[in-house]
Amino acid sequence: MARELNAEVPEVLAGERLDVALARLSGVSRSQAQILLRDGHAWRVGRPGDAADRVAAGDILAWKEIAPVHLRAQPEDLPLEIAYEDEDLLVVDKRRGVVVHPSAGHPSGTVVNAVLHHVRSMPGDPLRPGVVHRLDRDTSGLMLVAKSEAAFRGLQAQIARHAVVRTYDAIVQGQPREDSGTIDLPLGRDPRERKRIAVVPQGRRAVTHYWVRRRFGRASWLRLQLETGRTHQIRVHLRARGWPVVGDPVYGPDRGGAGQLLHAVRIAFRHPVTGVEISLFAPWPDDMRRELMRLCVGAKIPFEEVASEVERADP
Repeated sequence: MARELNAEVPEVLAGERLDVALARLSGVSRSQAQILLRDGHAWRVGRPGDAADRVAAGDILAWKEIAPVHLRAQPEDLPLEIAYEDEDLLVVDKRRGVVVHPSAGHPSGTVVNAVLHHVRSMPGDPLRPGVVHRLDRDTSGLMLVAKSEAAFRGLQAQIARHAVVRTYDAIVQGQPREDSGTIDLPLGRDPRERKRIAVVPQGRRAVTHYWVRRRFGRASWLRLQLETGRTHQIRVHLRARGWPVVGDPVYGPDRGGAGQLLHAVRIAFRHPVTGVEISLFAPWPDDMRRELMRLCVGAKIPFEEVASEVERADP
């Protein structure tokens, strides 16, 4: 079992980012510190904190001791669905169950390994080159990957100012009372279970907009847009409102069966080099279409009628 270590933030590190301070105090690389924080294996004692949060002198940082890991993403000949590509970037249609980039727990078989086989060289961190935003392992759909340094910087800037429109479809348990709305609840590490995210008063602001596209008795099809992009944001926000994603292995009461029915269905952004507006759509995966058909049969709604609505761009 991994030993738990901790250290007090000295005055010289006051004001540094949490991931930077953790790397300095624990001896791991900054990218490994970010992974430890993301996976709940490191934390700031007594206060939730994301990698970008600033630390103060006297803060106590704790982490689980791990063997030194010197990972670098390597090319692998793996299946890769590309929704768009040019010389500066590509958009991948990720399958559910595939991890985005290598880590100590997943050193291979990731989206990044597949992209490196296709592109060979990309900018950014050696563990996650080209990655400007992530999707959870059990979420399918569209994600951006930069191939050039100019695209990497430009896409990161767009993500930071919320200029990339990310639209998701989810089949959830329960029904919202309103046909549309906004969930504005702060998120941070669950103080009782570090690997999970929870709504916490001291957390970072997180905003999710939703629209009810169809109601099926005890389930609903929601279309969602992220205003912020916190870890597990949609899944935790929906659970907090009482509408967990069907099949969510962490936050849903029904953790088996159809799998996590959350899909990044559309992405829209301005090309960071040419300035051209790009909007892309990813068809629903088969598991979501099967569940939609099952719900339509149960609710006596023509499946073709509902399926035709999936590809509509508007919420």
